[in-house]
Amino acid sequence: MEDNRPMDRFTIEQYNALEDRIAELNAKSHDIAQRIKEAREQGDVTENSEYDSAMEDQRKNENELMELEALRNRAQIIEKIDTKRVSVGCLVTVKNVTKDRESTYEIVGSPYLVDVLAGKISDGSPVGKGLYGAKPGQEVTVELPAGPIVYQILSITKPKSKKEAEAGTAKKTSRKKSAE
Repeated sequence: MEDNRPMDRFTIEQYNALEDRIAELNAKSHDIAQRIKEAREQGDVTENSEYDSAMEDQRKNENELMELEALRNRAQIIEKIDTKRVSVGCLVTVKNVTKDRESTYEIVGSPYLVDVLAGKISDGSPVGKGLYGAKPGQEVTVELPAGPIVYQILSITKPKSKKEAEAGTAKKTSRKKSAE
């Protein structure tokens, strides 16, 4: 059976995180197999809660692993993040003109990466589609079920890498300590 779903797009850092998660799940598979073996060695498994728990963990682990490996096989790595137009991989700061409120979103190219609470929205979501391709200073109208919202694009930047974010946090922490 052919998978006709569109490719999921990842920055290199996002793809490396996906690879890390797959490696974690593979390592976890070995631990779960050991738990199953030990539970079987206890004898009858029909009323063995340790065995049942390990088998359930194995099922969940294998399902996630299969899903992520399929995602990896469809993945397309974005080499360069465009900061001239809203695109996958960029951070876009917008002003909701209607409510006079600013927000920053990271545009992601895979439903796997969506985390609305962290400001990560899909390029396939209504807001992501509406902002896609817009330039700084441009106003766009996004049609939502609750009605249209007008956004002004304030800035487009590259997200900080994990290392850059950690370095920034470390600097802030050391400044606070020196001020005390």
